[in-house]
Amino acid sequence: MLDTRPLSPGLGIEASGVDLSQPLSEAAFADIERTFFAGQVLVLRGQHLTPAQFVAFARRFGPPEPHVIDQFHHPADPNILILSNRKKDGQPVGLADAGTYFHTDYSYLQVPARATMLYSIEVPTAGGNTLFANQYAAYDGLSESMRRLVAPLVAVHHYGNRKEANDASRIAASPLTAEQKAKMPLITHPLVRSHPVTGRKALYAVSGSSYGIVRMPEDEAVALLDELAAHATQPKYVYSLAYRVGDVVIWDNASLLHSATLTDPDDPRTLWRITIKEASAKLDALDVLAPTFVSGSM
Repeated sequence: MLDTRPLSPGLGIEASGVDLSQPLSEAAFADIERTFFAGQVLVLRGQHLTPAQFVAFARRFGPPEPHVIDQFHHPADPNILILSNRKKDGQPVGLADAGTYFHTDYSYLQVPARATMLYSIEVPTAGGNTLFANQYAAYDGLSESMRRLVAPLVAVHHYGNRKEANDASRIAASPLTAEQKAKMPLITHPLVRSHPVTGRKALYAVSGSSYGIVRMPEDEAVALLDELAAHATQPKYVYSLAYRVGDVVIWDNASLLHSATLTDPDDPRTLWRITIKEASAKLDALDVLAPTFVSGSM
């Protein structure tokens, strides 16, 4: 059994007593998985992993999906994205800014992310926390009239951050090449999703990649999304996680928004990241509507 303690009253569990470099029995993994979905964020302390061991553990949760920013894939395995502010011969060795705004990983893909997993290699002397906003609690905190309003609505998603159109901004999504942009279609997801594992309702990706709402004028849609995002990221729903070297951190994208925080570029920070997709997603007519709904400016 895992030795666990809560990280905050609202979300997060810290666990010790497991060595992920060793094979896990089905029962041991089931214990980890249950703890993860109960806590939304699970921190497994004191790990020492090779790339192969890290990927093998991630695969227990589901199929990894390499990030579209392929220039920073780990040379040992493309399923690992290197997050780092270090440089070698004047060139970055990893993605230095992985999203300093609230968002949900892979909400811009047809099959969204189940979990994101970070392995902490190098921790800065200050900063580098990840902020998590509990979207179960945000949904529960909506007024009854707002719940009725958003229940049938479907958001249109695209890679990026709707609050910042300038790719050079620090609060924009990480810039893509023209070839990478061509791989990013327009996608739709409900504003309120029933979690695919727990069944609990949560607001879904109301900040970040949601650019519009199907069958709603753009100005009204953006105003509603901004209102929901402001509600969903109130301090009472947010937990700030500080990393230690050797941490493996797993978070639940279906029930959380998250945001990276800025660090001093001269204060080294390095993590490995794997994003695990849901096993499948049902295609329906809404996925055909999205490309015809969004204006050419998006």
